[in-house]
Amino acid sequence: MNLFSAFINITQQEDKLDIISRWFEDKDWAPDWFYYQWGQNTILSVIVSVIILVGAIFLGKLLYWAIGRFVKTLAAKTKTGLDDILVDKLEEPVVYGIVILGFYWGFQRLHFTDNVDSFFANIFMIIFILNITWLVVRVIDSLIEEYIVPIVEKSDSDLDDQLLPVLRKTVKAVLWTLGIIIALSNSGFDVAALIAGLGIGGLALALAAQDTVKNVFGGIMVFIDKPFKIKERIKVNGMDGFVEEIGVRSTRMRTLEGRVITIPNGQFADHAVENVSLEPTRKVNITLGLTYDTTPDQMEEAMNILKDIIVGNPLVEDDVLISFNSWGDFAMGIQVIYFITETENIFSAQSEINLEILKRFNAAGLEFAYPTQMVYKKEVQ
Repeated sequence: MNLFSAFINITQQEDKLDIISRWFEDKDWAPDWFYYQWGQNTILSVIVSVIILVGAIFLGKLLYWAIGRFVKTLAAKTKTGLDDILVDKLEEPVVYGIVILGFYWGFQRLHFTDNVDSFFANIFMIIFILNITWLVVRVIDSLIEEYIVPIVEKSDSDLDDQLLPVLRKTVKAVLWTLGIIIALSNSGFDVAALIAGLGIGGLALALAAQDTVKNVFGGIMVFIDKPFKIKERIKVNGMDGFVEEIGVRSTRMRTLEGRVITIPNGQFADHAVENVSLEPTRKVNITLGLTYDTTPDQMEEAMNILKDIIVGNPLVEDDVLISFNSWGDFAMGIQVIYFITETENIFSAQSEINLEILKRFNAAGLEFAYPTQMVYKKEVQ
């Protein structure tokens, strides 16, 4: 703002910057038609303003060419990459800033109605401040890219990788908001009344978008609490799958069927989340039913066979539970509980154990029960 005000004060000092105009206004040589009135301006004033506008564009293009030809070449020869990034980020805002100032100088020399003059002054003020805001945003973003991003990429935590994009967008949003407020304030707008109006509108918007706000806060809690990470398998609200992406508002999960589900983060606050990938072992609970003609010795033999098979498997922990615990309608039940230690071998371990049980039981003559029904008929005399 101070830079723009200083430039305005300088441009208003005709004895310093209007040398060309005063030179043309010397009637000893200038044609009379130069001084014809066109509205509130002479043709000479219009011509000089056009020359300034064209000169500003030419100077901007010349500066753009010089930066690309010389400044970037010098920056590329240095060891650090920060100057390359800064030159690239500053190039366009600086060039546009010079063009904007040139256009302002050209327009402020001309006079229209008071309302039109005030309108153009406010428009140039807003454009100039927004251009400075653009410059600041690009510089800060380049500093984050050069210094903070490499640190985040080297860290072992996934939390900073997920939070950094959100923080970068937040910083940009805050800077642009401040820039817009400053621009409007310096252009004569009542920013206090505007903010108050936005506050009331924001309240109404928040009430209408409370689900979205809830999901955003749910995403923040996911980032902070870290109940799961990308590529981990979770179960939530009846859905089971692997996490592919964690966003601010929603999380993407690929189900075991291969389908992608987008889950609002608010569900993670309302429902229990089961992280399957963090289980140290997988519990397997099965019940085997033997026929009622099985003898006590055969039942004991069956239990010993089960223990021998399961304990002998290298993927199963030693604490195996085997119990003859039920009298069913058509079978005597043996309950078996064991834990598989290696998650990636769950299905293969279960297949090996079940196949060995089938072989050993058949070899020992132990018969599995299946639903049967016996009907007794009594003779009536």
